[in-house]
Amino acid sequence: MEKYGLNQLREMFLSYFESKGHLRLGSFSLIPQNDPSLLLINSGMAPMKPWFTGTETPPRRRVTTCQRCIRTGDIDNIGKTDRHGTYFEMLGNFSFGDYFKKEAIPFAWEFLTEVVGIPADRLYPSIYTDDDEAFDIWVNDVGVKPERITRLGKADNFWEHGPGPCGPCSEIYFDRGIEHGCGKPTCGVGCDCDRFIEVWNVVFSQFNNDGNDNYTELTQKNIDTGMGLERLAVVVQGVNSLFDVDTVMNITNRVSELTGARYGESHEKDVSLRVITDHVRASTMMISDGVLPSNEGRGYVLRRLLRRAARHGRLLGVNHPFLYEVIPTVVQENCGAYPELSERRDYIIRVVKTEEENFSRTIDAGIGRLGDLMEGLKASGSTVLDGNEVFRLYDTFGFPPDLTGEILAEQGFTYDEEQYKAAMDKQRRTAREARSSSDTDAWGGIDLGLAPGATPFTGYDELDTEATVLAMVEDGELSSVLNEGKEGFLVLDSTPFYAEMGGQTADTGVIVTDDAVFRVRDVKKDKGGKYLHYGVMEQGELRVEDQVTASVDYDRRAAIARAHSATHLLQKALRQVLGDHVHQAGSLVEPDRLRFDFTHFEAVTPDELREVEDLVNEDLLAGHQVVTEVLPIEEARKKGAMALFGEKYSDEVRVVTMGDSVEFCGGTHLDNTAKAGAFAIISESSIASGVRRIEAVTGEGTIAALRKDQDELNALAGILKLNNAAELVSKVEAQTNELRELRRELENMKAREAAAEAERIMASAKDVGGYKVIASAVRGANVDKLRSMGDSIRNDPKAVAVLASVADGKITFLAVSGSEAVKAGVKAGDLIRHVARMCGGSGGGKPDTAMGGGRDLSALTDALESVEALAADKLS
Repeated sequence: MEKYGLNQLREMFLSYFESKGHLRLGSFSLIPQNDPSLLLINSGMAPMKPWFTGTETPPRRRVTTCQRCIRTGDIDNIGKTDRHGTYFEMLGNFSFGDYFKKEAIPFAWEFLTEVVGIPADRLYPSIYTDDDEAFDIWVNDVGVKPERITRLGKADNFWEHGPGPCGPCSEIYFDRGIEHGCGKPTCGVGCDCDRFIEVWNVVFSQFNNDGNDNYTELTQKNIDTGMGLERLAVVVQGVNSLFDVDTVMNITNRVSELTGARYGESHEKDVSLRVITDHVRASTMMISDGVLPSNEGRGYVLRRLLRRAARHGRLLGVNHPFLYEVIPTVVQENCGAYPELSERRDYIIRVVKTEEENFSRTIDAGIGRLGDLMEGLKASGSTVLDGNEVFRLYDTFGFPPDLTGEILAEQGFTYDEEQYKAAMDKQRRTAREARSSSDTDAWGGIDLGLAPGATPFTGYDELDTEATVLAMVEDGELSSVLNEGKEGFLVLDSTPFYAEMGGQTADTGVIVTDDAVFRVRDVKKDKGGKYLHYGVMEQGELRVEDQVTASVDYDRRAAIARAHSATHLLQKALRQVLGDHVHQAGSLVEPDRLRFDFTHFEAVTPDELREVEDLVNEDLLAGHQVVTEVLPIEEARKKGAMALFGEKYSDEVRVVTMGDSVEFCGGTHLDNTAKAGAFAIISESSIASGVRRIEAVTGEGTIAALRKDQDELNALAGILKLNNAAELVSKVEAQTNELRELRRELENMKAREAAAEAERIMASAKDVGGYKVIASAVRGANVDKLRSMGDSIRNDPKAVAVLASVADGKITFLAVSGSEAVKAGVKAGDLIRHVARMCGGSGGGKPDTAMGGGRDLSALTDALESVEALAADKLS
């Protein structure tokens, strides 16, 4: 058997199924599209659910893919076993109502035995216990002897996930040899040992489960094949684990170079090398698809992976950021199949390096704190750490609870998960409620009773469209009539109204007949692509099947188009000024106002903002024609069109060009950039690690912003009794200089006053062994005054003083010791700790100056009186 490389095997599989009439598709994004049930894509078929259920039409009835997947359910086993990986690639061939068992089974056998060249005598099929149809195909069509076929039960060979399409499976196992077995006489297909490894799984989707385990035959039977690419490479290359296949081992070798740990040297080091390799592979793919480290959702998964990898680096003795140096090797090993990795390499490196640096600033303190907590557990004999402490480690040091749990488990401890969850819930409650409210689709979840298919959108070419009312909803229920004064939403057979999507706000306007007016306040799309026009019936009534005129508010649409076109130019300018690592991370386009989130790792300077603003205005003033085209996606990419991270595009895409700006975009735009008017940046800020936000205005928004600024300047000039705003700078400079001089005089006065009071206090100092010792309460003194008095007293080499001030029920202490007093052993820090402790507080500082505080006012007199004795003891 020839030992093909992993990249070769991927291409062999896809080419084989192309030869069998399958459409080859690229890997879908790891970020699920319109599927809230998944955080990240975890199987080859997951992105194709709508094609399996029939809610969407696939581009062809036969499809083949190599899908990148992330699974973290077994993260604790990563590196410890040969088969578990967070990131993996799933090869698949799919049929949507085309071929079924009779073709799918021979396809699998032919590819494995004839294309890859795996010896047939080392392959063993399994089938569902009563799937006689599959058995007959294996025996009569493929020629496998009956005794080599294993029947397995529902747990192993029947695929289902709750209600919906499901069906039996047929798997193919490879016999790795007796040396990998458990030695039991019963060892065979289905054994838990590592001898028989599954390399192929064909799911025959032929039933529908109603949710109560009642199964009915599907009209459209489907094929869903899943085969792990890394697992196939293990078999073909004759290695022991997925970490030993060629591309993965090349990454591990780079990790070894950076850490100095040799693979195979010890089990502990191998685990750490494997964890780092796996997690950096996964992180690279996630960041390439637009995931950024955060404390929520998929961003939390990424942060957890990077911080786990960083900790395993420290276990190997690497105490500085280094994961980012592995990224070029990951890209090199995978860019043949995923060329976007090369385009985004520098960006991925920057994200990982920033996250490592952020974590490095806290990890030592966090590990130190956790070490103290574990010592406390040992001393108390307990094995369960308080969950509130786990929350504090997360909140203060950025330690994910999973990482804390892992470190605890290594020492035989656990933590109280319920306490941790309660603390986390308390912190997140407000945000969670807000998020829950925003995520709730108040319009969705209603069966409109309409045929599948999206509402045709006419709004690119016209703002008034003749249409027919197909459905209407009032109070969450389907209705046939909407009367005056009632709120609800309408579905039309076509619409010029742009639905909220891609960051662009929805159009508003009216839907009318001769006798009725429906005011459209908002528009959204449901999962099937139907446009839902929400609003109120202002006049008359509308009925289903009424002929209407749908008219968009032209002025508002024009204002939105101004902001959207400016957004494209803003992104181009940011990349020109800040670098190619800048990518859109979110946007909001409203009438003459925009918000643009982008990837960048430090504040944008005022000079950079001015340059960006100037570049956008140059493009606007240039009067570029705005050209929109629908192009094949590859042609669009060759043209240099920018795509959004994580976005899945169809074979044909809409491309918007204005000057040098070329982007994929489905939004509405101007026909000439000059119509946007002027552009002005209002603010720039950070919204997350590595993500900045710019807010800006265009058109009438810019005019309003300029007028507001001018009105404020005029108002300020009036307050300062100036003739006009042009005199403001010189006036403010003069007043600032005057104020500075007054403050200087005031500080001098305060210093003289403090010195005089210090001299008065020291006049009553006690002579203790030739040193001047005083402890006194200073009425009405703030911290600055105490410090000033202490500076004056400390000028006397033999002075020792403790001063106290009381405000708002709290005591502030200041202690000073002159230079000779310090040499004699009277240190200010010792004095402060003594008096503060007596008053229920704490403090500390340098030998000559220290500060502290206390709360027990009743002990203040005793504390001050004890200073003389303490000083005497030190001086004796």
